[in-house]
Amino acid sequence: MKIARFSTEGEDPRYGILDERALVVLAGDPMYQGFETTGERVPLSDAKLLAPVIPRSKVIGVGLNYAEHVSEMDERSADDPVVFLKPNTSVIGPEDPIRLPADIGRVDHEGELAIVIGSLAKNVAKEDFASVILGYTVANDVTARDLQARDGQWARAKGFDTFCPLGPVIETEIDPSDIRIETRVDGDLRQAASTNEMVHDIPTLIEFISSIWTLLPGDVILTGTPAGVGAIRDGEVVEVTISGIGSLRNPVIARH
Repeated sequence: MKIARFSTEGEDPRYGILDERALVVLAGDPMYQGFETTGERVPLSDAKLLAPVIPRSKVIGVGLNYAEHVSEMDERSADDPVVFLKPNTSVIGPEDPIRLPADIGRVDHEGELAIVIGSLAKNVAKEDFASVILGYTVANDVTARDLQARDGQWARAKGFDTFCPLGPVIETEIDPSDIRIETRVDGDLRQAASTNEMVHDIPTLIEFISSIWTLLPGDVILTGTPAGVGAIRDGEVVEVTISGIGSLRNPVIARH
């Protein structure tokens, strides 16, 4: 089931289930009110898709989680996952522009599978990982690469406004263990991999991260990016596609 958060002209954001070319409108936020429908259908052509979730608490990133990406960054794999936080103010939705701040140097795309947490979770065992997940979406962990190297920690480089595109939907019924991720810039393929190449798989990530932070409904975990990260520039369009979920497309605009 694909869940979308959307708006129509003059209306507040609503939630719907994607059904071919229409959205079956839900009575409320499915995170808290389940999947009761109102009977209304909104043609997809009349709706603007928004970020499918705005985390109320946090976005958690996982770094260096694909072996080839570790090599291209000239890093070494760690025994434990490398984790960091992005503010929820960095989240944008499909077709929203990634805005590049002036004078920060190179900015990279990082296409990723994202986990959307569906329930309160603390110290979750690997075998129970699925019980705390609402579903999965597509993410782009935009990164100011020069600042990341300069600062030595990643908060500023990862945390600018617009640096966390999410969407287009949350897919609740997918096996995330072996699905394909592709990133294109202006149509040129930059990244291509399967989630089965992760160094730390999703059950491991849920167990590890929930041992550090209490996960709240709506929290998002970015599971890491494959090899092929590269610079994005003013006027380009970045599109991250994950099989079974969809494509997340965002134009890039420089701030002056």
